[in-house]
Amino acid sequence: MAGVRRRRALGLLALGASAATAGALWPTAATSDRRVVPSRFGSAPTGPVASPTGPVPIVRENQAPGSTWPPGDSGRPPVDDRRRQIQGYASATSVAHGETIDFHVTVDPAGPYKITIVRLGWYGGASARELLTSPELTGGPQPVPTPDPRTGALACRWPVSWTLRVPDDWTSGLYQAIFTSAEGWRGYAPFVVRDDRRAAALCVVVPFSTYQAYNLWPLDGTTGRSLYYGYRDGVLDYERRAFDVSYDRPYAGDGWPKHLDRDQDFIRWAERQGYDLSYATTEDLHSGRLDPTRHRGVVFCGHDEYWSRPMRVAAERAVAAGTSLAFLAANSVYWHIRLKPSTDGRPDRLVTCYKTDPDPEADAAGPTTHWRNVAPDGSDAEQGLLGIQYNGIVPTPQPLVVASAGHWFWAGSGVTDGDRIPGLVGGEADGVVPGNPRPTGVTGVTLGTAGYRTRYKQQRVQNTHLYETPQGGVVFAAGTLFWTMALNRAGHRDERVERATANLLERMARSR
Repeated sequence: MAGVRRRRALGLLALGASAATAGALWPTAATSDRRVVPSRFGSAPTGPVASPTGPVPIVRENQAPGSTWPPGDSGRPPVDDRRRQIQGYASATSVAHGETIDFHVTVDPAGPYKITIVRLGWYGGASARELLTSPELTGGPQPVPTPDPRTGALACRWPVSWTLRVPDDWTSGLYQAIFTSAEGWRGYAPFVVRDDRRAAALCVVVPFSTYQAYNLWPLDGTTGRSLYYGYRDGVLDYERRAFDVSYDRPYAGDGWPKHLDRDQDFIRWAERQGYDLSYATTEDLHSGRLDPTRHRGVVFCGHDEYWSRPMRVAAERAVAAGTSLAFLAANSVYWHIRLKPSTDGRPDRLVTCYKTDPDPEADAAGPTTHWRNVAPDGSDAEQGLLGIQYNGIVPTPQPLVVASAGHWFWAGSGVTDGDRIPGLVGGEADGVVPGNPRPTGVTGVTLGTAGYRTRYKQQRVQNTHLYETPQGGVVFAAGTLFWTMALNRAGHRDERVERATANLLERMARSR
C-alpha cells in the first residue's frame, strides 16, 4: 500500500514473536472489577475475569512442525455423494480435554481405512499439524436415510466407527478428522477442541449451525436436503427444502463445509500473529458451555447467519457486561433457529428453521424466521446487536471507501478519508436499515461505506461499523463477506485491513 511499508503496517501484529513477549502484552492484574449491568434481557451477573498469564498456548502450538493443508494430491478425484467412497461425521461439534468424540464412517467398497486427526492453524505457513492416526479400521457402506416426511430431516444412524479421547495437552482449535480408504479416497469431518480450563483473552466461535444449514448432503440430485433446497426432478427447489437439518450426517462432497474457508482465512492469520485465542462453536454459545463473559472478546470470524434465542441472549448479556464482539463477515444473526435433540435424546443435534413458512412449533422464543420479523414490532432485528444488518447480495465486488480515518481502528494503516480498498465488499453486505432498532447509549462510528446494486438492481449502501459501550467493550461488524479474505487469501490480502483488524483485536484483548 502506498506510503506504508510492511514493517510499519504490521509491526504491532507480532504479538506472539516469543512466548515471553506474548505473555507480557496482557494486563498483569490478576482480576479486574466488574459490575452487574443491565441488558435488554435482564441483568448480566458478572464476576472477576482472570487475565491470561504465562506463555500463550497458540504461540507454543504454532512452533511445532506443520503438515501441508490441504493434504497432497491423493491421485483421486474428490469424493462424491452418489458413490460415497468414504465419508463420515462426528458425534459433536466440540469436545473438551478428557472427553470423547465418536466418528461414524461409510466406506464403499468395504475395506480398511484410517482416521487421521489434524489441527488447523499457521505452523509456518503449512496450515495444519498432524496429531495422531487411528489403528487400521475396517468399514463398509452405510445407508442414506429416508427424509422425515414432515420436516425433511436426514439423520444417519450409522454405528460408531472409532472413538477418540481428547488428550489433555491438545491446544484448543479447529480440528479435522481425515478419513482415508485403502484405495486413497479421502473425506473430512471438522470439530473444535475447547479449553474449558483456561479463559483466553479472545474466543473464536466457529459457526457450525450455519455450516449445517447449507449442508445439502447427499448432493445426489435426488435425496439431499438443506435449509435452502431439496430436489424436484433433479433440480434444486426451495419448496423442497428441509425445516430440520441434522448434525448426524456428513457434509456434502469431501466433507469440507461451505463457508469454512472464511473461518480458515482468519484462523491462519490470527494464529500467525500469536493472539491469545481459544475456540468454541455456535452450539457451545447456545448451550452455555461457552460463557462469553469469561473472555475479554469474542470473535465471530465466519459467515455466522443462524442464531438461536439463547445465543442472542448470551451475546447481548456479554455486551452489557463489557465483553467485546467482532463479526468479521456479513449477514450475521440473520435467521432465528431452534436447536432440538436427536430422536435418541442427544441434545442440540437438529437445526430447525421454517424461514418463510409458518412455524408450527413456535414457542416463547418466537417463530424461526428472520430475526427482524420474530417480534411483530421488529424489536428483535439484528441491527439492535450489530449496529447494522444484512441489506443485499453484492454481485460484483466493490471497493470499501474509508471513513473516519482518524479513528483508532485505522491507526497505523496510512489511510485517509475517501481512500478505496478495492474488492473488499463482496458476496453479501450489511448496512443501516432505517426503522429498525440500533444500539442505544453507545458511541457508534461508520468506518467505511460502499455503494452497490443488488442482483435485483436495487441500490444499496454497505457500512462497516463499530460502537463502544459504556462498560468499555466494542462491537465491530465488518459488513462484508470478504473481510477475512483480505487478511490471508492470496490475491485478496490488504495490509490496511490487516492493520485495522490488529488494532481491533488488540483493543478487544485489553477491554474491561
